[in-house]
Amino acid sequence: PVPRCYLNKQLATLRVLKGDPAQLSCAVSKDNVTGTWFKDGLKLTSMDGVVFEKKGLVHKLIINKAEDIHAGRYRFEGGDVKTEASIFVEDPPQVDKVLLKNLSSVPTVAKAGAALKLRVPFEGRGPIRAAWLKDRMELGDDTRVRVDKTDTCTTLSISSCDRRDCGDYKVRLKNDSGVLEINFKLVVIDRPQPPAGPIKIAESSANNVTIQWKPPQDDGGKPVQRYLVERQQLGRNDWETLGETPRSCTSFTTNNVEEEMSYYFRVRAVNTEGASDALESGEVKAAGRATPGAPDPPEIISASRDTITISWKAPCKTGASPILGYMVQKRKKGTVTWLPVTNVPVKDKKLEVPRLKKGVQYEFRVAAVSAAGTGHPSEPSEPAFAQDPSKLPGQVQDLKVSSSDSTSVTLTWNRPEAQDGNDVQGYEVEMRPCSSLSWSRCCSLPAGSTTCRVQGLQPREKLLLRVRALSDRGPGEPAELEACAGAAAPGVSPRFLIDDTVKSFLVIKAGEAIQVKIPFEGSPEPGVTWLKDGLPVPSRAVVSTEHGATRLLLRAAELRDSGTYTVELGNGLGKRETFSFRVQITDTPQPPGAIRLEENVPNTVTVTWDPSVSEQWEKNLYYTVLKRESQRGPWHVLGDLIYNNKFTFTRVLPGRDYFFRVVAKNGLEASDPSETVQPWRIRKTKAELRVKAQHYRGVNQNQPPRFLVPLKPHVVVTGTECHMSCAVGGHPPPKITWYKDSRDLSGDPNYFCTNDFGVCSLVVLGATKQDEGQYMVEASNEVGRAFSKAFLAVKGNP
Repeated sequence: PVPRCYLNKQLATLRVLKGDPAQLSCAVSKDNVTGTWFKDGLKLTSMDGVVFEKKGLVHKLIINKAEDIHAGRYRFEGGDVKTEASIFVEDPPQVDKVLLKNLSSVPTVAKAGAALKLRVPFEGRGPIRAAWLKDRMELGDDTRVRVDKTDTCTTLSISSCDRRDCGDYKVRLKNDSGVLEINFKLVVIDRPQPPAGPIKIAESSANNVTIQWKPPQDDGGKPVQRYLVERQQLGRNDWETLGETPRSCTSFTTNNVEEEMSYYFRVRAVNTEGASDALESGEVKAAGRATPGAPDPPEIISASRDTITISWKAPCKTGASPILGYMVQKRKKGTVTWLPVTNVPVKDKKLEVPRLKKGVQYEFRVAAVSAAGTGHPSEPSEPAFAQDPSKLPGQVQDLKVSSSDSTSVTLTWNRPEAQDGNDVQGYEVEMRPCSSLSWSRCCSLPAGSTTCRVQGLQPREKLLLRVRALSDRGPGEPAELEACAGAAAPGVSPRFLIDDTVKSFLVIKAGEAIQVKIPFEGSPEPGVTWLKDGLPVPSRAVVSTEHGATRLLLRAAELRDSGTYTVELGNGLGKRETFSFRVQITDTPQPPGAIRLEENVPNTVTVTWDPSVSEQWEKNLYYTVLKRESQRGPWHVLGDLIYNNKFTFTRVLPGRDYFFRVVAKNGLEASDPSETVQPWRIRKTKAELRVKAQHYRGVNQNQPPRFLVPLKPHVVVTGTECHMSCAVGGHPPPKITWYKDSRDLSGDPNYFCTNDFGVCSLVVLGATKQDEGQYMVEASNEVGRAFSKAFLAVKGNP
């Protein structure tokens, strides 16, 4: 026998871009095989741009430049072998490379108020759908913006640009071969906004006024070059220009003012497009002649039973005139009334105050006097007793550390020696770190307390402590010692304290606040890091951590805030713990597009609609279809939780008017409805009635049901419709009921049943594997029942 020829290599399906070369090749086991090529079942002898080639055992079909005519199913036959493959010619949308580079790399600039038109020509297999998007939202036509499209280009027109139009844009071109997206940035330049206010008065005196402001929040797309400053005198209508400042300077000083005169100031920001609107100040009054400032509090030099000597220093600000002297006042401690010590200014800066009551505490204050008047008085001096000098308390005895832990130290001591401590009125405890020279007061204690616990220390922290006795004559000499806090408590690994209040998935409406509180524990206290989708949270987010809990706050949620948020805990021991939760930001969905109605199957209506724009960012968007049978009747739900854009209503009654509406939903809210304007009606066919006179025979005409034509088995392909029918006789006319696998189909909207004068039909809409099974029709009347069965098989697409 002659050996058979077989394939060494089969044809392989190709996907090739239009204009690119393509090649199909196969290999057979015999060199003397003459092959034949077929396309879509037709033998190929010659074809434009196609070359047939044979080299040894390899047979090739070569296309130099693929075009639409080259797409199809190819078959090679030779000897005993046969092999097939397809060539798909892809022709996705394309744009001129120079235009694409110019749009993507260089921002498009327009002036405010000017018209803008961007035209993008394209090529590719039609139909091509073109869409313009700004900040992820598809642009539609309104009073300023218009989107146009032809078969070869798409155009975005803005009649009058403003700063709101700035942003990131995208042109999306899509056909059945692919998608092309062009990203570009639009910058609209304009005059700047007014400087940020309010205008602050940094200084106001009799000779000059200094004002301050902040740069504008929006510079109009061009840097601010300078600021213009103007002034208006109270009572006048005209504004005078004072001068300009460079953009780096946001303050201005004018020395052309009159004493005690009121003015208004205004500032404008200027860029290359012009000057902004003005930021105006409130009324600013220039100061009168300057009086001296307040001196420092007087100091107590000495005291006796009826006199106290005080001294003071001149004030830092002396005013416009030299100081002529000082007015001195006194008051008893605990009162509010100040009494003059002298009636004329004291020229010296020292004074002995006589005629005081023995044993009474006094306070003193002074005010400088010049030709402009008396200045502000100083703060009160330290209170002092009018009494003869006496000895201060001595040192406390036996100061020591009685106990300590990781955060505190406890001190104990004894009263000063008897001869010095009889008039002790209390104790003062102070501390300072070893690295500092400044003492800080920890607490003051009554005379009967000789122990103190110093808290708030760090583990193993070294510090100096001192205690001194207090009396009405003043503090005594302090006693000092060095102390050290104990070691830290054992470390606790960081972990989250998750309970029912902490959710792993949050759905937040746009505009509302995102507030999350997550408790944790750890020792030492761990550091907390917040991330969103693996990156730091937005700068708008406010994060706070205290008292064993960390909080996240976003005051006005935006769609871009959706994502996975992660909290990380870490301590200095290298131990880390994480917790993640998802946040879904949702908003009221946009309504669906236009509704279309079709009668694909008799006495049914198929409702289709354009998708809602919200499908671009709402993953869980679904639709609800409603109908009513008059313009003012109630709406009834036909279908809910529909995740495509199509619904078939099967119970249409001929002769009735139907109105339909579709609503988009996202689990939180529903969109405005999209409705049909014109009613849908299936014309009612008037049946011809023929009456044939019959002779009365006076017999019982009742007959049990019987099948004149029984059901037959059916085999259909997935997605197609299946029509099953039979003919039934009997009197009275039998009632017809359909079953599938013993389940009554009367209320199932996926099946459409009719009974026309004994001819019974069942229509299965879009058959699937779930529709495969045993179907039965039951005919029954008062005389009897009859059944007919058949099997429906559903096969997949070839």
